[in-house]
Amino acid sequence: MLLGLLLEWQVNQHGRRYPTQSIHSDVAYISNVGADRLWPLFITGCVLTSIFLDAAFLSERWLRHKGRLAPNSTLMEKVLTWLSIVFAAVGTVGLICLSIFRTGRYTKLHHIFLALFIGGYLISAVFICWEYQRLGINYREHRVLRISFWVKLTFILVEVALIIAFGVTSRVKQRNAAAILEWAISFIFTFYAISFVIDLYPAIRTKPHHARHQKYVPSAAADSSNPSYEGSRNNINDGRDVEMAQNAPPPRDF
Repeated sequence: MLLGLLLEWQVNQHGRRYPTQSIHSDVAYISNVGADRLWPLFITGCVLTSIFLDAAFLSERWLRHKGRLAPNSTLMEKVLTWLSIVFAAVGTVGLICLSIFRTGRYTKLHHIFLALFIGGYLISAVFICWEYQRLGINYREHRVLRISFWVKLTFILVEVALIIAFGVTSRVKQRNAAAILEWAISFIFTFYAISFVIDLYPAIRTKPHHARHQKYVPSAAADSSNPSYEGSRNNINDGRDVEMAQNAPPPRDF
């Protein structure tokens, strides 16, 4: 969608200034292009992007629950997952509504929903990044978890820096710089959405029941590595052997 809007402005419209665009800017904002004749495409693209992302979040949670992906082993991980889903839903509302309430006609509402979109998905990314950090510790054998964590952390740091720069340039009315930053933020967000393919791809190999993940239990792992655990288990077994010997029938005389 973003590439289509960019080509529409640069190729079809020859980089013209839109009616909703400031007279002091030569670079159009995404919302300027989206509010023009491609408005239906803009709305459709925003809705499809939201559906794809929300489906990815929900699929990730379901696949972990079923053992198709490395399952959550603590309550904290599950809480982080649901918080990421909730804030993704907030970002979804913002993204869809900013496309409907287009700039020029509903400028104030458009800016409110833009902030909701950015804030919702950014906070959601923080929570899911935190979840992957914890999963990577518990499942060190799954390299994809560490890769996904670093991808998401990089996205958060880069986007935060660009959003701050976007806010500053907008406030000091550097329209061209702000518009360029908006395009950059949006394209990076697109790559973030695509990165969920990396997260969900391992589920293809775990479709058979025998190939699915077993839940990691930290306490059991810790006990099994403790020498006293083996000793206590042997004591239990010895006690069972004594009890069986006492309850056994007396030997028969032939």
